[in-house]
Amino acid sequence: MTDLYAEALSTFAGLFAEAKAGSELEPNAMTVATATADGRPSARTVLLKSFDPRGFVFYTHTHSQKGRELQENPRAALLFLWRSLREAGIQVRVEGSVAAVDEAEADEYFASRPRVSQLGAWASAQSETLDSREAFEARMAEMETRFSGRDIPRPQGWSGYRVLPEAFEFWYGAAFRLHQRWRYDCDAAGAWSKRMLFP
Repeated sequence: MTDLYAEALSTFAGLFAEAKAGSELEPNAMTVATATADGRPSARTVLLKSFDPRGFVFYTHTHSQKGRELQENPRAALLFLWRSLREAGIQVRVEGSVAAVDEAEADEYFASRPRVSQLGAWASAQSETLDSREAFEARMAEMETRFSGRDIPRPQGWSGYRVLPEAFEFWYGAAFRLHQRWRYDCDAAGAWSKRMLFP
């Protein structure tokens, strides 16, 4: 891990800790932007579940829209927005390639989820058409019966993705839109650089 990469991760960790200690409702909420192979973008909010020098991890159904797009085009951009921090809020952008987490890591995280969330992962055909809410509730009831009295295994097609950072931007909001922005980039040789950007 290079010094600048370590610096970027440390900066993120400090800001994330501030957000968790503050008034943010879900400080680990982040927008994940993906795109199809022909460049059609989509974005949604998910929850960051872990981060370390290997990258930033979130979990989802692999056959969902984002899962399908990541299979076609394994790159993503993340955006954290913490409006309550400092003078006028802070944004952190992370961009990079994406890889699936290994089976053991996905199993361990799934086992830590609340039981109702585990049942929901089995009941949901994420991003597919749903005829009615009652149909989903019936699927939930079916799964409750199916797994009654026993541990719920991780369903096939439900796993995690790790975004391996190739760029960070730290955006510190200021009055009159005179923001401060710092950008970290990794080049093709793996060397990191740091620069300040105009607001």
